[in-house]
Amino acid sequence: MAEFKRIFIVGATSAIAEHCARLWVQKAPVEITLIGRDQARLERVAQDLLVRGPQVRAHAVTADFLSADAIEKIVQDTVGDGAVDLVLIAHGILPDQQACQDDLGACRQALEITAVSPALFAEAFAKRMARAGTGTLGIISSVAGDRGRKSNYVYGAAKGLLTRYAQGMQHRFAGSGVKVVLIKPGPTDTPMTAKFKDQGTKLIPVEVAAAQIVSGMEKGSPVVYVTGIWQIIMLVIRHLPRFIFNKMDL
Repeated sequence: MAEFKRIFIVGATSAIAEHCARLWVQKAPVEITLIGRDQARLERVAQDLLVRGPQVRAHAVTADFLSADAIEKIVQDTVGDGAVDLVLIAHGILPDQQACQDDLGACRQALEITAVSPALFAEAFAKRMARAGTGTLGIISSVAGDRGRKSNYVYGAAKGLLTRYAQGMQHRFAGSGVKVVLIKPGPTDTPMTAKFKDQGTKLIPVEVAAAQIVSGMEKGSPVVYVTGIWQIIMLVIRHLPRFIFNKMDL
């Protein structure tokens, strides 16, 4: 009997997460749990995976992403006593920067759904992975978290929190069988970035992003820049002197 790899994806209806799932179900027998907030969309993703993979067990589960108690319960209910092979934390929103500056409620919501909620999910899964001493946890941050910029610093701050959270977890699990992979996509062609595409911004194809994320998680890479050129770009941006950086319209 085939051994099914257990995969959990939080924010499973996001375009990047969905394409990662498509790759995983084509590689090996998998039992994949899709966690999101919209049951109908989750079911659609699950049905698509069942068609694409030769041996797939797919579950669609909804949760309250802003409740610590609900996050703890959904992770406990879905993981149970079994081992975890892969977890991908993929949810977040790209807020309008000006709207967040004008409305503290919008600012708070963006920070909570993009930073606090993913961190809590990561912590809940990490607790189970620590007990088992194995598994790979992938956390999608962003290149936007590498340095705050006026055009999107609410989003960048949220992703910066995730970057630091993943780095702390990597330190926590160093030398153990648990791997934590920090994923930093550049601007990727998804529904979330449609307005940038309309403005002519060159975006990374979502299929390329998914392939690099899946490969990076398989290797247990500490940091995955998608694509690699963004590692160089952000290296330059991070080290620009402030007096130069502040004159740039970024």
